[in-house]
Formats: sequence, structure tokens, C-alpha cells
Amino acid sequence: MNKEDINMTKKIGILMGSDSDFPHLKGMIEILDKFDLKYDVDVISAHRSPYKALKYAKDAKENGCGVIIAAAGGAAHLAGVIASHTTLPVIGIPMPSVLDGLDSLLSTVQMPKGVPVATVAIGSTGAVNAGVLACQILAVSDDALSRKLADYKIELAEKVDQASEKVKKIL
Repeated sequence: MNKEDINMTKKIGILMGSDSDFPHLKGMIEILDKFDLKYDVDVISAHRSPYKALKYAKDAKENGCGVIIAAAGGAAHLAGVIASHTTLPVIGIPMPSVLDGLDSLLSTVQMPKGVPVATVAIGSTGAVNAGVLACQILAVSDDALSRKLADYKIELAEKVDQASEKVKKIL
């Protein structure tokens, strides 16, 4: 598999409502780097910079994005606002907040009919899953990326087998 093959894939737009969300996104960045995917990262608030959010959503496809990932906490409307202004798939990551992220989860997942946001788990685990899901979405039209994802799934299974052996040795 050539790195050049993967680089033909559309990039992933990564948005966060606040720079305080960034520490939770590091695992996702590692996943995207593992798959040699291009991405842009921006801090955009659905409430404090709504015109910037609107412009980002409207221009994302033209700017080479194939998927948008939006992380936000509290009144977590970023993913929904973005989804309402683009035809690209949007993945929402609820961030930990006042109610341990439950408020963010509900704000992200409760979308009206016709404006879907694929919502993952709260925080760092959700961020990693958002990265993998974005890869899977892009892999639909990228055979090299699809093969790389298949290898990743094998790695995950091997880690489970190693954990099983470790536990058996303890017992």
C-alpha cells in the first residue's frame, strides 16, 4: 500500500467548541495520523462565533473535506449547527462538562428529523471512535484505506488475545 494512495482521500475537518476540548482529542489525532489522513483543526463556537461556523460548514466540501468531526461540551450545539449547513457526514463528540458530559451527549444526539449527527461516546473514548468512524466513512471510496482499517481491526483482536494470555498467566 502506498502512502500516496491514502493521501488521495478527502481530508477530515476537526472542530472544537473551545480549546479546552483539545486534550480529549489527542487519541483521535493519533488515529488519523496512524492512517496517514489529512485533517484541519479549528476552534469554532456555535454560539460565540456562529458566522464562522456557518462559513466553515458551507465551504467544507469545496475545501476538500469528506467528513467533519465536531467536539463540544455544555450546550454542545456545534455538530448540529454544522450538520444543518452541509451535506457532508458530521460526527459529534460530546465533551465532559458540568454534568459529566451527559448534557453534552443529549445536546449532540437529539437532532431533528433530516439533520443527522453521528454521535459517539463522551470524551476521549468517543474521540478515538470518531476518528475510526471518519476513516471508515472515507474508506467506502478508498480501497487502500479500507485495507489499512482491516489491518487495524486485526491489531485490535491481537491485543485482546494478548490480554487474555496475560490474565491466564496471573491465574
